[in-house]
Amino acid sequence: MKKLTISAIALAIGVAFSAGASAQNLSKDEYKAGKTDIAAGYKTAKTGCNSLAGNAKDICVADAKGKEKVARAELDARYKPGLKAQYNLRVAKADADYSVAREKCDDKDGNVKDVCVKEAKSIRTAAKADAKTQLKTADANKTANQKTVEARIKADKKSLDARQDAASGKRDADYAVAKEKCDAFAGDTKDRCITEAKARFGKS
Repeated sequence: MKKLTISAIALAIGVAFSAGASAQNLSKDEYKAGKTDIAAGYKTAKTGCNSLAGNAKDICVADAKGKEKVARAELDARYKPGLKAQYNLRVAKADADYSVAREKCDDKDGNVKDVCVKEAKSIRTAAKADAKTQLKTADANKTANQKTVEARIKADKKSLDARQDAASGKRDADYAVAKEKCDAFAGDTKDRCITEAKARFGKS
């Protein structure tokens, strides 16, 4: 019966927090409203824990607090998306899971309890390490992509410059040929030939 009660309260906690953390592309007012909803959800969830006693109540409260922190982190991530916000959300989830796991260890004794606590800490440490790895990897990929874009822009510019230089060189060579052909003429005819060649190849 006690397990059923805890499960029912846990379900209520999830429902209470979902409304405050589900919106995306939040405005400032929506963000503030979300925080208010999360605070109200936590208060309701914590009040629901009062029907329990002993460690069951402690677990319930830890679960409520953890879900509140995760909901806040999710809200922050939707209000101001970014790598850091996603990292903070992963850390909040790791801490929330640890808090509940740690409280559950209090139901055990002796070495079994000690092992339980160390396992809970180990899981949290691993989760946080994974979160940090994901943050650094995503940041590195972002930097690499930026460098790739910059390198592509530079390469495109060099290619354009090369094409322009080639076109200019070809134009100069063609002008030199046309001018040379004008030498076959004399007087006004030669002058007119050179003027036409200059106009055709953009020479002043």
